[in-house]
Amino acid sequence: MSEQDKLLGIRDKIDTIDKKIQSLINQRAECAQQVAEIKIKAGETEHFYRPEREAQVLMEIKKRNNGPLGDDAMAHLFREIMSSCLALEKPIKVAFLGPAGTYNHAAANKHFGASIDQNPVDNIEDIFRVVEVGEAHFGVAPIENSTEGVISHTLDLLINSSLNICGEVDLRIQHNLISNETELKNVTKVYSHQQSLAQCRRWLDANLPNAEHYAVRSNAEAVRIAKEEKGAAAIAGKMAAEIYEVPILNAEIEDEPNNTTRFIIIGKNQVPASGNDRTSLLVTTGNKAGALHHLLKPLAERGIGMSKIESRPSRQGVWEYVFFIDIEGHQEDATLAEALAEIEHETAMIRILGSYPKAVLK
Repeated sequence: MSEQDKLLGIRDKIDTIDKKIQSLINQRAECAQQVAEIKIKAGETEHFYRPEREAQVLMEIKKRNNGPLGDDAMAHLFREIMSSCLALEKPIKVAFLGPAGTYNHAAANKHFGASIDQNPVDNIEDIFRVVEVGEAHFGVAPIENSTEGVISHTLDLLINSSLNICGEVDLRIQHNLISNETELKNVTKVYSHQQSLAQCRRWLDANLPNAEHYAVRSNAEAVRIAKEEKGAAAIAGKMAAEIYEVPILNAEIEDEPNNTTRFIIIGKNQVPASGNDRTSLLVTTGNKAGALHHLLKPLAERGIGMSKIESRPSRQGVWEYVFFIDIEGHQEDATLAEALAEIEHETAMIRILGSYPKAVLK
């Protein structure tokens, strides 16, 4: 058998497999429709998204994967299948910092899949507002960046919000120079969000030392401007380049190669345990010796890990602080519930912002 014959044989096999995959995906979609019918008959009408269930499915997919596709690649494929199937039941409306093509948009797609009902808004306050008033089921808000630190504005909004944290997503921030110009020497001005300009400062100084920098509201807005102006370029993600159809002139120009932003998913519902969860707390303490020690002692005594602690002025009294704490486990776990009850006796106020699945997709 010739090499050409072997190649044709493999292609025929691929075609046969593709038909089976397509048939199975449609069978799965039919099952999703049946689930929706059952839920509607039971009186559920709001939305059918179950964060803990989807996290469990994705974790199991990665666990049983044997390659050659990597675990994350396989999980991302199933993420989109699940998103499309869920949209047949009832699309989820998700608010994010717009316009389309921002990193917030990319984070929303990574967590929920591309088949969401998009609700881009102008600022982080509006993300909280539209979810609170029911104009969106969930919101995606940045909470911290690996190089810039915590997003204080989001923390401040959590203090006064009744919404729960329902999930999280980590997004690797890859900045690209996007322009209709075909050579760097023709770029005379660079548009982007001020944080993105700062995160690419060394690259810009080395490669575009004479270009003017202009800070704009979002990276996606920068691409829209660069598309129309001669000599202009934007710093933004791949999604923005694809949406606005502007070529990437230079890829991955960020100064820190591991630059990652963590986003939280906010919504009205509380999330049951998935088996691999995180709990976020809001705690206030007075200005007294050993207050923080007494606050954390119940966690340490029970071996409960703490992945984050941030303080903000409470604005209720002089030198009183609010602490945001992320700990391992779900509030329904017996050991954690015991620790939280003890903390409640040691603090002026404790509010559980949410227990939710840890980010599954890398």
